[in-house]
Amino acid sequence: MQPVTIYTSQFCGFCHSAKRLLSQKGVAFDEIDVGGKPELRQEMMQKSGRHTVPQIWIGDTHVGGCDELFDLEYSGKLDPLLAG
Repeated sequence: MQPVTIYTSQFCGFCHSAKRLLSQKGVAFDEIDVGGKPELRQEMMQKSGRHTVPQIWIGDTHVGGCDELFDLEYSGKLDPLLAG
């Protein structure tokens, strides 16, 4: 299974939804909370080109945010991406 990294903040509903989907699928992920940590938010922005959370990577693939994660799930593409 590919490693999953998700940049989040504590009070973000989209972050909670994305983490819930991954957890329901039994996917372990590394969570990086950028709340109150401008250096981590800057790192996320440099890697993704985006300033909103969540930002999700599966392996080396930048998935995007919560909507993109759910789009992958609904289209049947999330499991193959997770499997590598």
